[in-house]
Amino acid sequence: MKGLKNIAVIGSGTMGNGIAHVAAQSNLKTILIDIDDNQLNNAMATISNNLDRQLSKKIISLNEKEATLSNISLSTNISDCERLDLVIEAVPEKHDLKASIFKKLDQICNDNTIFASNTSSISISGLGKETSRPDKFIGMHFMNPVPIMKLVEVINTSATSKETTKKIIELAKKMKKIPVECNDYPGFVSNRILMPMINEAILCLEQNVAKKEAIDDIMRLGMAHPMGPLKLADLIGLDVCLDIMMVLFKGFDDSKYRPCALLEDMVKDGLLGKKTGKGFYKY
Repeated sequence: MKGLKNIAVIGSGTMGNGIAHVAAQSNLKTILIDIDDNQLNNAMATISNNLDRQLSKKIISLNEKEATLSNISLSTNISDCERLDLVIEAVPEKHDLKASIFKKLDQICNDNTIFASNTSSISISGLGKETSRPDKFIGMHFMNPVPIMKLVEVINTSATSKETTKKIIELAKKMKKIPVECNDYPGFVSNRILMPMINEAILCLEQNVAKKEAIDDIMRLGMAHPMGPLKLADLIGLDVCLDIMMVLFKGFDDSKYRPCALLEDMVKDGLLGKKTGKGFYKY
């Protein structure tokens, strides 16, 4: 079985540039694709800075940094995916946007190209049905920050072939990640458990059960979490948290997944966390 060697990452934001970083560092020829040259240049600057951080910690050598950067090419043309082994989608968490990209890719790519979505909650089966290759469609959910976090949640659908799953597991290992399989349900495993916990923490703040620092300290010190749930929500982005909670709420039709009012209000007010400079904390 031939391994995956030439890949594209669609979307150059936080997750996309992180995936491109680890792919290129694993000696995969990687095309990073976005709609805007400025976004792509910013992504390359981020990758270079993160490599410098690894260099300063003696995790990599200067030669490895240069080799990684040389493995990445930038493009604003989705047609460059035509002859690749794998395309990983990492655009914002909007179903219609992802679906439209996969419809285009299905027309462009050769029949053997595998499609993977980095979605954190949207149905992999639903996205796969937008293509003519559901057997070659899979979820590949990386964790943020991608260069550091080891987990890749590999999400299979009832149509995903065993060969596709095997290739993606081998690829994740080549990227020095730990792939863990699950099946396609709203939120998969990671966010089905994590997001209701974050939502409950926000509800505790809304109901004045404790101050934000106390909520975070209790979970950090008492449950050995590396970061409190409110600070983690700021890191993830409150808009992303709300999007995932809405997927869970609609997907399961269960009130226990209803996003709390404070989360909805903060997103409406543009208080999205670290990326906007203010969420539960100031940055």
